[in-house]
Amino acid sequence: MELQFTKMHGLGNDFVVIDATRQAISLSTEQIRFLADRRFGVGCDQVLLVESANSSDVDFRYRIFNADGGEVEQCGNGVRCFARFVRDQGLTDKDRIRVETLSGIVEPQILANGEVEVNMGSPRLEPESIPFKAEQQATSYPLEVNGQKFDVGVVSMGNPHVVLNVENVDTADVSNIGPLLESDTHFPQRVNVGFMQVVNRQHIRLRVYERGSGETLACGTGACAAVVTGIQQGLLDTNVMVDLAGGSLNIKWSEIDQPVFMTGPATSVYNGMIEL
Repeated sequence: MELQFTKMHGLGNDFVVIDATRQAISLSTEQIRFLADRRFGVGCDQVLLVESANSSDVDFRYRIFNADGGEVEQCGNGVRCFARFVRDQGLTDKDRIRVETLSGIVEPQILANGEVEVNMGSPRLEPESIPFKAEQQATSYPLEVNGQKFDVGVVSMGNPHVVLNVENVDTADVSNIGPLLESDTHFPQRVNVGFMQVVNRQHIRLRVYERGSGETLACGTGACAAVVTGIQQGLLDTNVMVDLAGGSLNIKWSEIDQPVFMTGPATSVYNGMIEL
């Protein structure tokens, strides 16, 4: 099978984007792993599938597969690339689109400067909806990892995130603590792990260990989860610049039950074809 694709990235979080509206696509777990492999395939953090909408009130369906082949609910950097892809490929002429995901509807809007603003929906904070094993909802929870005790925030932005406050992201033990927390028994569907350094009330630095992919250069839903956690804990204002290894995102969140808005770039790298 010959497969056409576009390589894209959002702040270095990179994707193989496939148009499944104009070619028949059925990918196995092994084929997704092959595409994501940086030595033998194309190489990416996630494979994104653009599919036709299942209902008349949305424009497209969006599916996300991590590098290990597992399908996940949401990806913030990916949805910005999704929006640019459907516009650049002539699949729509809209600036604002409604996109169906496993976690619900998201609404990216392409701005005049080329960046994409995304209504990411309201964060889910109740433990059972994240999912997270806890007796009751709180702004922070005690967890012990590898002999170290942390007070963490836990948020779902359509996918589960745990956020740790650290003094300096440069020295945070991401490579060890990340995989331990990712598979911790408190998280039935595993979890993305964010390491947040608060610079001031409008500025944080962040590293994210993503489930199924490892540490990535950027994570849009992770940036949203970190800001929500910081606001919940009284550390941040409602408009925050998030610096990640691959660049910066602007995150806005006003209050409980209100949506989180994420703004940042999306870049096409090249188009290609691969034999599967």
